[in-house]
Amino acid sequence: MNHPCSRPLAASLCSLLLCLGVFSPLRAAASPAAAGRPNIIYILADDLGLGDLGSYGQKKLKTPHLDRLATEGMRFTQHYSGSTVCGPSRSSLLEGLHTGRTSVRGNGKGQQLDPARVTLPEALKAAGYTTAIIGKWGVGEPLPVDDPLRHGFDHAYGYVNMFHAHNFFPEFLYRNGVKETLPANVLDPAHPFPHLPEGTGVAKVKGTYAPHLIEQDAMNFIVTHRDRPFFLYLALNLPHNNGEKARATGDGTEVFDLGEFADRDWPSVERSYARMVQYVDLTVGQIMARLRELGLDENTLVIFDSDNGAYGGGGHNVEFFDSNGPFRGFKRDLYEGGIRAPMIARWPGRIQPGTVSEHINAAWDLFPTFAEIAGAPVPADLDGISFLPTLLGKPGQRRHDHLYWEFYEGVGSQAVRAGDWKAVRLNLANEKPEKLELYNLASDSSETRDLATEEPEIAARLRALMTSSHRPHAVVRFNKSP
Repeated sequence: MNHPCSRPLAASLCSLLLCLGVFSPLRAAASPAAAGRPNIIYILADDLGLGDLGSYGQKKLKTPHLDRLATEGMRFTQHYSGSTVCGPSRSSLLEGLHTGRTSVRGNGKGQQLDPARVTLPEALKAAGYTTAIIGKWGVGEPLPVDDPLRHGFDHAYGYVNMFHAHNFFPEFLYRNGVKETLPANVLDPAHPFPHLPEGTGVAKVKGTYAPHLIEQDAMNFIVTHRDRPFFLYLALNLPHNNGEKARATGDGTEVFDLGEFADRDWPSVERSYARMVQYVDLTVGQIMARLRELGLDENTLVIFDSDNGAYGGGGHNVEFFDSNGPFRGFKRDLYEGGIRAPMIARWPGRIQPGTVSEHINAAWDLFPTFAEIAGAPVPADLDGISFLPTLLGKPGQRRHDHLYWEFYEGVGSQAVRAGDWKAVRLNLANEKPEKLELYNLASDSSETRDLATEEPEIAARLRALMTSSHRPHAVVRFNKSP
């Protein structure tokens, strides 16, 4: 299905913006695209903690396919998500902007991607890539059902609204803005959620597991587009819990079966969580096998990531599997446990196998990185910095002066990292006294010792960075000036 906002318009828009100077042109001769135009596959897990992967220290769960990805590629130890919840994290990825500037700042209503901004898929389309989003879109609320097509994707399959994506046995999914029913699934009328978008709820009859359909559609896309460069954004909704099911039953996990975990002496919710993590790993294994089968392995960059830190909702205890690793906090926090994410990159012949990078980067760096790889122009005002030199083991890697996050839901918080220093500012959306905490991550990565009183000059400098990084936004409800 060709959407009126798809390839021709995006290509023309990018060309026009390049002429007007809105884009910063890249030197195509220096780009790997000039020597091969690699495919790009970006796999994003949902609420997966850094500590859930074997390559990051997990002991109870086995993630052999992701561990192999790390062995054959590069594992990042200081990578950050775009936000501490899904909507703004995805917005940050797609716009190349941190949460002080990106269009979607939270999961509440009244937010959508800015149609005036060129997105990552639009930039890649202008460079000749076929683009696909398969899985969970979830960038704002409410959303038109063809929203992914409006922002640069040629193909879109799965969930559009983030709340619909809570349901792993939905009655329908969307293919390019058209509803496809799944008659084997039936929602339970005893648990209605009329205040949430259509499709949200708890299944009474569970016949079709949506993650299986999402995996299969990704496999089909790779086969169909194997003869030309493509960008596949595979946005899994695993291991996110079904919050509506959690409210109804106390257990938000949803699996087709428990597999090898059926007989484990673990709480029921943890057995299901383990199976959901295993599904993520198995999907990665299937994708890699398909690339090898089609001879695409050598010319495809695969990056695996998570949209935020581990989440302890839906009955799951993040401590059971040590899902947030050594870090304090989890989803909805701006401590490291809420925003430090696992990222693994594999690109045979380009990325040195078995390498570990301590390069400090965030989700908004992926836009310029992918664009440089593809030889695509990028908007001149991105917050992101390409980390292609790091991937290739080359000199000349530019570094951020600082990274910034804000999250207005709940208490209202901001955070900034500058070198080894990290500041967290709390109580911006309630009546409690504002609090500023300061940590040195080099000596205290778990953020247990607040140094704000001992280092007032550093605390003041980082607070000033928070103020300068924030831009006004219609739905930000800070009670106090950030």
